[in-house]
Amino acid sequence: MSEENRRQKIAVVDDNITNLSICRSVLKPYYDVHVLPSARELFAFLERFIPDLILLDIEMPEMNGYEAMRKLREDFRFSEISVIFLTSKRDEGSELEGLTLGAIDYIFKPFSAPLLLKRIENHLLIQRQGKLLATYNEQLVDMVNEKTTKLMALQNAITDVIAELVEFRDSNTGGHIWRTQQYLQCLIEKMQESGVYRQEVLAWDLEHLIPAAKLHDVGKISISDAILNKPGKLTPEEFAVMQTHASLGMEIIDRIEREAKDNSLEYARIFAGYHHEKWDGTGYPHGLGGERIPLLGRLMAIADVYDALISARPYKEPMPLEKAREIMQNGRGVHFDPLLIDVFSSISGDFEAIAQENRRTKRSLLS
Repeated sequence: MSEENRRQKIAVVDDNITNLSICRSVLKPYYDVHVLPSARELFAFLERFIPDLILLDIEMPEMNGYEAMRKLREDFRFSEISVIFLTSKRDEGSELEGLTLGAIDYIFKPFSAPLLLKRIENHLLIQRQGKLLATYNEQLVDMVNEKTTKLMALQNAITDVIAELVEFRDSNTGGHIWRTQQYLQCLIEKMQESGVYRQEVLAWDLEHLIPAAKLHDVGKISISDAILNKPGKLTPEEFAVMQTHASLGMEIIDRIEREAKDNSLEYARIFAGYHHEKWDGTGYPHGLGGERIPLLGRLMAIADVYDALISARPYKEPMPLEKAREIMQNGRGVHFDPLLIDVFSSISGDFEAIAQENRRTKRSLLS
């Protein structure tokens, strides 16, 4: 039976048998009525059935209506049941006490049958509408969550495709984007554990942040193949062009956000524009130093440089992992944020494991 069609349950609690009889005769044609002669009987009843409404007398022996109301509200199983007080007490203080305890109404005895019915009808109607509204809100939240999940999946898919395009164009850095994302995740997990830059880290939405790291080199899409894939060391002029990929990356992401009228790529924008800044202010494209460099840029600098050191390039062999670790530590306070390089040093073994796993994967693909 649907919620709309079932007969609603009303429990009537009164130590006066005459009042119980009157209530039952008035309500029985319209509701499933249960009459109970005491608060003790009410709580025994509630162990078996949960009514939609309780009509509760105040002046009862053993446990009065106010005491019963407090007990109802203290038990999470019964705290949401609607209660109307029935009483012959007409003073303002008694009525205020009952409403303060959580009663939804106060009906004075002797009551008229039509008024009792109308009061109950109105309150149960409001209750049903509240439940329908709550159900609608839950469904709406589910719809929004589903839509958000789909949009996030779409955004992540687009991010992956763009990242793959960057990797495809820059044939010298195979796997760089994916490795740096793993390094970044290791750094952030250790920061969470150790409390480094705790407030900033707590404010991050990691569901968006980690995938956004894959776009840190998106500006390379705008660099010519002749420079991007040159089989040798770049000239100073060519290196100056290559350096523009950081500012170009910011411009690309800015344009996407303007066109989409959305700022959900802000993490990607920071990664792209600030990962070549240096702690001592000698980096590019902004020449910022110290904590003026956004924290995400300082983090990505560690992941990016480490991967460049251990990776093969047309102009160099991959550096041994131990030597790369030493160079990174020597960059403390010069290239890198001292606090962050200390985090790196504490988990350098994890970085090396990621690098070694990547080398094993590449060997298996070639064999």
